[in-house]
Amino acid sequence: MNANPTPRPRPHAARGFAQRLRVVDLGVERGGRRVLDGVSFCVESGEALLVTGRNGAGKSTLLRSLAGLLPRLRGRVDIDGAEGEDAGALVHYLAHADGLKAPLTARENLEFWAQFLACGDEDRRSLGVAEALERVGLAHVAEAPVAILSAGQKRRIALARLLVAFRPVWLLDEPASALDRASRERLAQAMIEHRALGGMIVAATHEPLGLEDARELALGAKS
Repeated sequence: MNANPTPRPRPHAARGFAQRLRVVDLGVERGGRRVLDGVSFCVESGEALLVTGRNGAGKSTLLRSLAGLLPRLRGRVDIDGAEGEDAGALVHYLAHADGLKAPLTARENLEFWAQFLACGDEDRRSLGVAEALERVGLAHVAEAPVAILSAGQKRRIALARLLVAFRPVWLLDEPASALDRASRERLAQAMIEHRALGGMIVAATHEPLGLEDARELALGAKS
């Protein structure tokens, strides 16, 4: 399964930030079943790739493998331009689960992730916790325990995690899940701005994400 690059206009990458995510002949097995076989694609700085397919086609498996959370039977996953760096430090993985601690407040959760994901010197492309909450429309619940928030609010806090520690590769698994229309528009804007900074996005989705120029990788599609 290949997503053949088609030349398209894309946002200008930030100076000095040349990255490429390259996947070659990827094969992954789960529960004794070959879920992915021969998957290859390339995502350049400033580009987005939508991973589509029916339930069970391997969308989440692909993202988990790219994030280093599942072993590969074969194939390679390379991030060009990462010389001297741990490739894992270049990746944000947003799963179905929001990865939040219910007893902590929204602010405390983001402060934890900002510190946990920090990579040495502060990156000017990272937002402060207060600004990140403002960007996802949740400044008013900063001091509320996550346990009392709605599913949509929890998802927005998880998305704010992408903003408090800049990493060029976003791996997003159904990022618009539980979001209302206004929150989807905020997500779309955040993705536009991330790509304008030279970032890359690989998103598994069943629905439009507002990425009009994104390429598509259809898993499980008949050739």
